[in-house]
Amino acid sequence: MADESVLPAGAPVPDEIVRSVMIAASAERVFAVIREPGWFINDGEYREHEIVRHGPVTEVIDPVHGRFQLAIEAHEAPYRIFFRWLGGGLGEISDAPNNTVEFVIDPAGTEKRNLVRLTVRERGFAKLGLDEAVRRRNYEENLRGWEEQLEVARDLAEGGA
Repeated sequence: MADESVLPAGAPVPDEIVRSVMIAASAERVFAVIREPGWFINDGEYREHEIVRHGPVTEVIDPVHGRFQLAIEAHEAPYRIFFRWLGGGLGEISDAPNNTVEFVIDPAGTEKRNLVRLTVRERGFAKLGLDEAVRRRNYEENLRGWEEQLEVARDLAEGGA
């Protein structure tokens, strides 16, 4: 079986990553996890971050990976949240090279059983302006990373972390 986290040699780097996970929890409980800016900045194990707001920009300070800037583009509780990763320092959002990260929660259970599908969609790899090898590495790292982060979200929402 081929490793889906590695692009075939010579294949162009796609512009987006889409991954999903089923979670045995309510949409509200899952949304409580994913609404936190930067919850997905970790190494497969949730850790708390310092969060500082600068107008429309949120700075997430991770004790291991450093500082990241995000803008919340849409907040539609309890079914959708949409972040924009910002490159560089604080400034005009439209001036920053960026990817977007959207989380969508779709009910998949029944009246008696909470179950949702959490889908992440990261877009913008084609616009990063990096050379092909760097874009490929970033894409493959993020592809593997989203698999890990969705498991973190499942663990948190199902009460295991």
